[in-house]
Formats: sequence, C-alpha cells, structure tokens
Amino acid sequence: MSTSDSASELSTPELPTEMAGLDRKIVLATQSGLPIHERPFDLVAREVEAEPELVKQRFNAMLEDGRIRRIGLVPNHYRLGYVANGMSVWDVADQDAEAAGEMVGALDMVSHCYLRPRALPEWPYNLFAMVHGHYHEEVLDKVEQIAKMLGDKVRARDILFSTRILKKTGLRIS
Repeated sequence: MSTSDSASELSTPELPTEMAGLDRKIVLATQSGLPIHERPFDLVAREVEAEPELVKQRFNAMLEDGRIRRIGLVPNHYRLGYVANGMSVWDVADQDAEAAGEMVGALDMVSHCYLRPRALPEWPYNLFAMVHGHYHEEVLDKVEQIAKMLGDKVRARDILFSTRILKKTGLRIS
C-alpha cells in the first residue's frame, strides 16, 4: 500500500471516496492499537468525527472485503511472565500439513500457528507453532506434547527460542 495521503488507496470501484476517506482515518487512528477502554469504538469514533455505529460498520466492511485481516489482541508475553518463548518448527508431509496445523493451532498452549514454504535443503520445516512458558523446560514439555499428538506425521522438528523482543507491528500508513 502506498503511504500517500490520498483516500484513493483505500477506495474501490464500489466504495465512494467519502467512505474511503473515513476508512483511512479509522485505520490511522487504530493502526497502533485500539484504545484500552470498555467502549473503544466510541473513542475511535470521537477521534475520526463519526458515529460509533458507523465506525463498527466500516470495520466490518474492511474485514469482509479483506482490507484488514483481523482485529486481535497482541499480548506482551514477557510482561505476563512468559520469558521462555519458542517457535516450534515441524517437518510434516505436505498432504498432512493443513490438518496438523489445525490440530496444533487449536491447542491452548499455542499462541499462533501457520504454514510456510520449505527452503530445501537447508530448511525442511513447513509448520510453525509459537509456544510460551515461564522457563525453557516448560516450553520443551509443551513441544513434546505436540510431538506426541502429531505422532508419525513428524519427520523432523526443532525449537527456536527467542533471544530478544522484536517490535510487533503490522503495516503502517501515514
């Protein structure tokens, strides 16, 4: 997406420029996060000078047409006491990968799970699942539980432990 100031980058043939302008204001007002408040959309509405119900409608429209993928919580695991954070990586046969990912992603111990292409021969892994713990052994135990659940679908695996905190942000427009 361009970082120009025009509303046209958010408009579609079906979306009037006026709505695209409002959508842009909403994205700018929330791209660093929704306000922590019992009625966050009311605060966003006030900031963009629109009615709260219209702001909710515009969020839904942007979700439906794919301009935004999701609205979700991004916890700071370190501040919650989870200082051992391991990305478990798995080599699962391609025909089993999606089903395995669904099973692993549904586990409470996994914060996020996704498929990625392999980079053979150096990187055989195609399934990734983030596991958090209060200490390394806890993460190792959780990953072992995942391995038992996946059974013989796993050809190889590893855990990449975080060594520093990276800034978590999505795409930004200005």
